[in-house]
Amino acid sequence: MDTLFWPSEANDFRRFTPESLAAIEERIAKKKKQEAEVSQENKGQEVEEDKLTPQLDLKIYKTLPSLYGDIPVELIGEPLEDFDPYYSDHKTFMVINKKRTIHRFTATSALCIVGPFNPIRKAAIKILVHS
Repeated sequence: MDTLFWPSEANDFRRFTPESLAAIEERIAKKKKQEAEVSQENKGQEVEEDKLTPQLDLKIYKTLPSLYGDIPVELIGEPLEDFDPYYSDHKTFMVINKKRTIHRFTATSALCIVGPFNPIRKAAIKILVHS
C-alpha cells in the first residue's frame, strides 16, 4: 500500500523534547544549504520544485484518524513530535486532546521570552486544549 495513505511504523507518538527541536533546526539548516547550492548551480535557469503539502487528515482542529492507533493516556495533552512530513522542517509540535483533536503550536519563543519548554507555556497549552 502507498505510504502516503498508510502511516509508517515511524509514526509512533513521541514527546517533543529539546533534542526534537535541535533535530528540526538541523533539518532547516540542511535544507537552506541545499537550496543555496541548487540556486547557485541553476542561476538564470527556471527550476520546478516539488512542493510538499500538509496532509489533509492531519490538519489542525481535525480528529486524528483511527489508523494512527490509540494515543497513550500519558501523552494526551502533551507536546508531541509532528508526524506530518510537511512539518518536518518547521518549528512546530502537535498536541492531541482526549477527543483526539489535533492542535499545532509553534516551537519558537513566545514574546521572545517564553520558550516551548517553559512550565508556564506548557500549562497554558494544557488549558487551551482541555476538552
